[in-house]
Amino acid sequence: MQFVVCLMILISNAAAIEDLSGKMFVFPQQTNTAHVKLTPSKMSFTTITVCHRSFTDLKREHVLFSMAIPSNANEFAIIYKFATNEMQPHMKTDKTSYGGLDYKISTWHSICTTWDSTSGIVQLWFNGQQLTKKYVNPESTPPGTPIIILGQEQDNHGGDFDTSQSFVGMMTDVHMYDYVLSSCEIQKYMSELSFTPGNVLNWAALDFQIRDRVLIENKQLYCQ
Repeated sequence: MQFVVCLMILISNAAAIEDLSGKMFVFPQQTNTAHVKLTPSKMSFTTITVCHRSFTDLKREHVLFSMAIPSNANEFAIIYKFATNEMQPHMKTDKTSYGGLDYKISTWHSICTTWDSTSGIVQLWFNGQQLTKKYVNPESTPPGTPIIILGQEQDNHGGDFDTSQSFVGMMTDVHMYDYVLSSCEIQKYMSELSFTPGNVLNWAALDFQIRDRVLIENKQLYCQ
């Protein structure tokens, strides 16, 4: 019996590359441990686009995407601030905020975030709506191996999670690009039409590792 239990733990923690089309990650409880670690196909970025869909009933701050390098825990992160109803994209040593969003609980939301380190321009797309382009300081950070986490916000490279920032809910269709995705492609993603998959993270060929209680279930956004 002990061998079987150990084997199940090893299997659940093993890395895998899977086609998750039509699937979603379910984060069913508030913890400071449960998360999904994603392995990107590239290790350094000067431009980034990250798209994802999420569903939660949280009425507190929570993280939607967290990428850290050894010298910077928020190399690229998307954090929602419930108290001020602001979506905060973090890029390297700076951040910006988008307020006044119709971020309803228990509703699916599609979010894309783009950033170009040359110009310092960041832009958020929310449920098909193109929001204002904003500037963040393009100050560089020392190179380092990125760790990408769903479900937890990294305060250190790959760890130091805080329960009060954890994500509880469902997440699907995570794609990451090493370039600024065109507005047409983002609109296709938002409308769930055929679009160009991520070349850094591709939901249809995702290299990931689950830690603790995170489930994979069928995604059912619409009834037919």
